[in-house]
Amino acid sequence: MKTTFALCSIVILTLGFFTGCQTVETRIKEKPDAFAQVDKATQDKIRQGIIDLGYSEDLVYLALGAPDRKRESVSATGKTTTWIYNTYYDRYEGTYLVGHYHRQIYFDPYLQTYRLHYYPVFADAYVAEKEQRIRVVFKDGKVSMIEQAKE
Repeated sequence: MKTTFALCSIVILTLGFFTGCQTVETRIKEKPDAFAQVDKATQDKIRQGIIDLGYSEDLVYLALGAPDRKRESVSATGKTTTWIYNTYYDRYEGTYLVGHYHRQIYFDPYLQTYRLHYYPVFADAYVAEKEQRIRVVFKDGKVSMIEQAKE
């Protein structure tokens, strides 16, 4: 019974790992018709994760994957959809005193007794950050604007 549970757990975790990691090739297998309709140069760009003006939503999905957020806006010129892709990272904040002390007992040969010494405990601190990497604006189902962060 325990081995069956362990085996099932391993299979489920493995499947979850492989389904969570989406690559350009797995997305192409999802939408082979959209990929086959474009020329060789465009296919090469998509495989490299590069998008261009005039691409459809399917082509952007193939190149970049699903967006982190979608926004729709309506103006006098018409309706637009914006796909937002974020980058997630941990920013190092420094080393801080945790507040607990490590206690060490040692023998003092000069006093011939045991002594107690306290050491402060420090830990590195990180802050989770989210930054917009790419904004893709679609008008009439085609990319009309690409906004990308430059460092």
